[in-house]
Amino acid sequence: MAVIESQFDPHSAEGLRNREAMQSAIDRFRQVEAFVEDTANRAADTFARRGQLLPRQRLSRLLDPGEAFIELSSLAGYQMDDDKDGSGAGGGCIAGLGYVAGVRCLVVVDNCAIKGGTISPMGLKKKLRVQQIALENRLPIVTLAQSGGANLNYAAETFCEGGRAFANQARLSAAGIVQITVVHGSATAGGAYQPGLSDYVIMVKRQASMYLAGPPLLKAATGEIATDEQLGGAEMHIEDVGSGEYLADDDTDAIEQARQLMAQISPPTPTPNSQGLPPRHDVEELLNLVPADPKTGYDVRELIARIADDSRFVDFKANFDRQTVCGHLSINGHRCGLIGNNGPITHRGANKAAQFIQLCEQSGLPLLFFHNTTGFMVGTESERGGIIKHGSKLIQAVANARVPKLSLLVGGSYGAGNYAMCGRGFDPRFIFAWPNSRTAVMGPSQAGQVLRIVAEAKMRRTEQLDEAQLDALQQRTEAMMEATSSPLACTARLWDDGMIDPRDSRRLLALLLDVCLQADRPVKPGHFGVSRF
Repeated sequence: MAVIESQFDPHSAEGLRNREAMQSAIDRFRQVEAFVEDTANRAADTFARRGQLLPRQRLSRLLDPGEAFIELSSLAGYQMDDDKDGSGAGGGCIAGLGYVAGVRCLVVVDNCAIKGGTISPMGLKKKLRVQQIALENRLPIVTLAQSGGANLNYAAETFCEGGRAFANQARLSAAGIVQITVVHGSATAGGAYQPGLSDYVIMVKRQASMYLAGPPLLKAATGEIATDEQLGGAEMHIEDVGSGEYLADDDTDAIEQARQLMAQISPPTPTPNSQGLPPRHDVEELLNLVPADPKTGYDVRELIARIADDSRFVDFKANFDRQTVCGHLSINGHRCGLIGNNGPITHRGANKAAQFIQLCEQSGLPLLFFHNTTGFMVGTESERGGIIKHGSKLIQAVANARVPKLSLLVGGSYGAGNYAMCGRGFDPRFIFAWPNSRTAVMGPSQAGQVLRIVAEAKMRRTEQLDEAQLDALQQRTEAMMEATSSPLACTARLWDDGMIDPRDSRRLLALLLDVCLQADRPVKPGHFGVSRF
């Protein structure tokens, strides 16, 4: 495999400007994450008085020390719905991929220190995405539950889709994918079915409760008066009803029981045997590489040189089309195919990429997509070259390839280019974003100009031109597109699985490729999920 010889000087004035801009983008999303955690930590005294651990303390005790944890959608719902200050980013839960007693799992922790862990519309969407990841990759799920349930201010947005979460739990169990839930506090109404549909339930005495209607609703509906313990306390459920299996003294004991249980029911995750040589070029240079001005191009091979094993890359049809880059590489020993962008996707680039995807499918190689494109090339020449026909061919290949597909948004991902590069709508196994990335139907200035041209044509047919009105329309459109295509806005809407520091790209991709390989492990599916009798 050929070694990529870098032509980029990271210490140039341009490189230093790029680094400053990228570091600023990293700092922005890290500050939001820190603000959410600081907000939760303000509840520390309240939790301590109740004898409880904070959500991230619970997470820390559950995970194996020193092992990697890949957090998913940490900024879901940021400044959406009633999250005015951004403290509710994450959608009411902490979720991610980590190790529990040597077993790679999907972990979900209700963030009950913020708004009682109530589920917002984007929080529900996040939980559905987490279930999809577990099913696709055959990952056991451990849930540390304590939630006020759905946010009733958004009941209309969450009710029907909330049923999908329960259906998914039943299907996960039937697929042989184990679900363990620790109930730390209240699990009310629909929230009670989450542990009810889990395969194993651990409840904390004098803290946990499960009921379809809490004491206030019960009194309002029937006039009956009952305490939490009488209605749905842990000991009643464990000893009398059988809705749970294990009784714990406190949070720490419950989490330890979950770890011991996982060690007994799931085989340890094998340690990957393959290892690769590190890139020849410093990963720190990724911050210097990407131009601060998104309109300035760069060669995606420079990025590959700082991620691929030994900076080696076999360029596929390098001289056939230079704007769509395809080729073979390894990441920590995992052999992959990669498609990246050096500009718009031409009809020749679409043909090239479609052929390359079929070859990777033939060889069983996972596919990586590095997004940085304005979309498909437009214009008379492009249309006469068959861009629609050949673009459709590429979309067919992306949609139907069965090998694992991983997407990394390293720049712009616009229009149908997002689809052709396996954006969210094409169900990549995982999709993560750099903090400079943008996803939208088109750029803000293009959108503003398009609507201005359309409005101007209409004015010419019906009335006199009003330049001030056209200016205002164009400015409003540009501002709207700018706001909704920003990195924070995109990740808030779950258009990716989370934002990352570019320097973590190689390590993240290696871990995700490990997860995809683990999906081939045998499980014992059944016709129905496990039920309690």
